[in-house]
Order: sequence, then structure tokens, then C-alpha cells
Amino acid sequence: MGKSFEEVLRRIWEMEFAEEFDTIVAIANGGILPASLLNDRLNIDFQLIKINFRDEVQRPRFEHPRLLEPLAFDPAGRKILLVDDRIKTGSTIVLAKEILASAALIRTFAVNGTADYAVYDEACFRFPWKDTDLLRKT
Repeated sequence: MGKSFEEVLRRIWEMEFAEEFDTIVAIANGGILPASLLNDRLNIDFQLIKINFRDEVQRPRFEHPRLLEPLAFDPAGRKILLVDDRIKTGSTIVLAKEILASAALIRTFAVNGTADYAVYDEACFRFPWKDTDLLRKT
């Protein structure tokens, strides 16, 4: 069953965090929108980590997730909230944590899946921001 954008946004806005973070790191591309919504709320540093594993219809593109570009920031000593849209197998998060290992703290956030902070942890559903005619390819 799908979720409305308003419902997802409300749940993100109401989520309580046990830690304080100084940096949000979005896993590009899927984590960018949820990380942006979190950043509106938390108003902290925002960075990207460009890792890819799956294509636009969620099929594995590579044998393992890959870092596509070097980091544009130094994670050393930061308290990071690592954000992705969906955590299925966890392999992308594992790679991201390895790359960010010099951080003081890393907690994970997902709109759907198993994470330290998850909006949902249930069967896959289409995200409301992907369910629009504007995004459909012709």
C-alpha cells in the first residue's frame, strides 16, 4: 500500500532522535529528498555520498555497491545521520559506514527498512514523490 507525501513528511517531522547530529549525509540519489526534509527540520550541515547499487527499478546494477565519486568533505569527528530512502539488504549502508568510519558517530535513517531511525519498516512501497506524472518517462 502506498503512502501519502503528507503522511511521510509528518512522520519525519515528528521523529525523535536520541542523539544530536552535526551533519546529515545523504546517499545519492535515493537519500537526497528525505535528507533534505530532515535538514529543513534539523538545520545542520548537509553532505552527499555518491554510492550506487541499484537502477531506477531497483534491480542490482553492479555486483556490489560502488562509491562513484570521492567524498567532498572530511567525516573525521563528525556526528553523522546517514540517510537513504530504502534499506533492503544493507549493503549500501555498510559501504557508506566503511567510507565514513572516521566519524565520531554514525546513525542510519531510512524512509523504509531496517535503520537506527526508520519511518517505516515494512514491505516495499512506491514513495509518494516518485508517484507523479511529472516523473514518468514517456
